[in-house]
Amino acid sequence: MTSIIDHQSPTKSSPHPDNVKIIKKVLNGYVGFANLPKQWHRKSVRRGFNLNIMAIGESGLGKSTLINTLFNKNIMNKDGKGDYNEFSLNGVNEDQLNEEENNNNEQVDKNGFDSNVKIINTQAEIEEDGVKLKVNVITAPGFGESINNIDSWKPIVDEINNRFNSYLEAESRINRSTIIDNRIHAFLYFIEPTGHSLRSLDIEIMKQVHEKVNLIPIIAKSDTLTDEEIQQFKSSILADIEHQNIKIFKPSIYNDDEETLNNTKNLIDTFPFAVIGSTKEVQTIDGRLVRGRKYPWGIIEVDNENHNDFVLLRQLLIRNFLEELKENTSKNLYENYRTEKLKKMGIEQDNSVFKEFDPLARQEEERQLHEAKLSKMEQEMKSVFQQKVSEKEKKLQRSEADLFARHKEMKDKLTKQIKLLEEKKLQLEKQKLLPQEPTTTTTTTQKSRKGFLR
Repeated sequence: MTSIIDHQSPTKSSPHPDNVKIIKKVLNGYVGFANLPKQWHRKSVRRGFNLNIMAIGESGLGKSTLINTLFNKNIMNKDGKGDYNEFSLNGVNEDQLNEEENNNNEQVDKNGFDSNVKIINTQAEIEEDGVKLKVNVITAPGFGESINNIDSWKPIVDEINNRFNSYLEAESRINRSTIIDNRIHAFLYFIEPTGHSLRSLDIEIMKQVHEKVNLIPIIAKSDTLTDEEIQQFKSSILADIEHQNIKIFKPSIYNDDEETLNNTKNLIDTFPFAVIGSTKEVQTIDGRLVRGRKYPWGIIEVDNENHNDFVLLRQLLIRNFLEELKENTSKNLYENYRTEKLKKMGIEQDNSVFKEFDPLARQEEERQLHEAKLSKMEQEMKSVFQQKVSEKEKKLQRSEADLFARHKEMKDKLTKQIKLLEEKKLQLEKQKLLPQEPTTTTTTTQKSRKGFLR
């Protein structure tokens, strides 16, 4: 229901603007933006979805079985290798792995560290109700199986960084229409069900990857523990994670309906997930066929929340929070990595470029810049004037000193000349006082000399 107000100009009978005629109209149709979710749905179904999962843990913890149980399809074999297309960004494929398997088992360095942890990527395409999902499962055979596992996490971290780098390189190209998202969306770390606490290797690899991926710790093969042991083990794991400041993925809680809100809180309170995996169907006492494991003392069901946390893990990974995992990877984890990478390359962000344009704010900013520029010019002119005045004063002082020196020199010369003249004057006066000889004798002597010379 929409009402449109038509403001008519006041007539002669109602000259005052308060007398406005209001016409109410009803919008019979709709604009159409309510179909936007349907448009996005059609586009997404046509394009398909993808999910990249990295499953890391020691051999024998049921990684392959759990992945097959999640998607209800035989994606991976028990040895961690898949039946579909396999490749690795590090250039290791299945044939090379089989050829070098015997040699790699013997290649141990002096410290006892097995440096041949391989990274294998298994691809599979799954379709459900017309929706296609491309699944990439990345595993690391050989992790944690060496005598010395100090640096066994490095190939895993390098693989995560290489995928970030390849995506950053694809974003930097001119044509970005064919970017393939190979980034890790979920990192499933399988913890051995010891029932005590995290080991040093568990803590180290979590600390190395928790800021790069959505870390989801999983207690593997939880059917080997009792319910009390599982609760104590979960408490110990959470205490170690909090003490080591390790970040694990937790879905966001929105103000949705009460049922969704309670389900999300229950899911978060269940961390870490204690799960079992099985693709085999067994028959219960009441005749139901369920996926589970059969023991002499009973049957444990995979899809039963009272038996394990598999259903909650599936809700987190696929049913409810798959897009949130991808969004957090893209907007937070990858952006942080990209920012650090570009800063190391010497590229800084100019935040002024992205400011919203406001004419008044722009005018005020220009006025402040102009005043600052004038103030700076005034200070520079004052400093130049002071410098020139100082130089002129110094020059005048030097000239005055030179004049005083020359005046003193000339005065000394005149004093010496006066003194010499006075001495000569005294000598002449003394000569005048002496008696003078007659001039005749002088003349006769001169004559006789002349005659003698003749």
